Amino acid sequence: MRIELDFISVLIEWPLLVKGVAWTIGLTSISTLLGLALGIVLAWSRVHGALPLRVLAGTYVELIRNTPFIVQLFFVYFGLPAMGLRLSPETASIIAMVINLSAYATEIIRAGIEATPKGQIEAGMSLALTPSQIFTHVVLPPALRKVWPALVSQIIIVMLGSAVCGQISTEELSHAANLIQSRNFRAFEAFIIATLTYLTLAVALRRLLNWLGPRFLFGR
Repeated sequence: MRIELDFISVLIEWPLLVKGVAWTIGLTSISTLLGLALGIVLAWSRVHGALPLRVLAGTYVELIRNTPFIVQLFFVYFGLPAMGLRLSPETASIIAMVINLSAYATEIIRAGIEATPKGQIEAGMSLALTPSQIFTHVVLPPALRKVWPALVSQIIIVMLGSAVCGQISTEELSHAANLIQSRNFRAFEAFIIATLTYLTLAVALRRLLNWLGPRFLFGR
């Protein structure tokens, strides 16, 4: 049996692929910023918050980390309308990705916070810094520096997981590949191109984050 590959019939649909890549990058960028911000707040809550706050944050983390991302996505997109809250596919995708990333980022950042030497905190207190200043300027930067590789890996996992968002018609890369193969029946070629594109995005994102982190987050 002879198989003839025809990548041209897929690449000729490049506007769909470019749009899919743009949506994937957009979803990842927004969810990364919001997810990390929420993860920092939740990590602080788990370490320094009052008991009810620690319990609430811990319950949130365990709930999200022990349920599949696709279930979280479907709950946001299909479940919330039952409560009267209708969302577009793109908005639902961002919310689900933020929720997912924040739960994992919370535990990663918490590990960095708890690894901060007590001497640094005591030094900040001796300088009459407020608790918020100590956390922001003394604790958080070195904590992020310690766990940044793990955070980068988690961000990439969330970016790759955005492929699931095509299931609710978000026009990201996997949705574009599926649409192209439904038109020309070149599923093998379409998903090979999608796979290589995801690989390229993941490598580029890792290098970008490893370059940005030390320069803008850690003050080096």
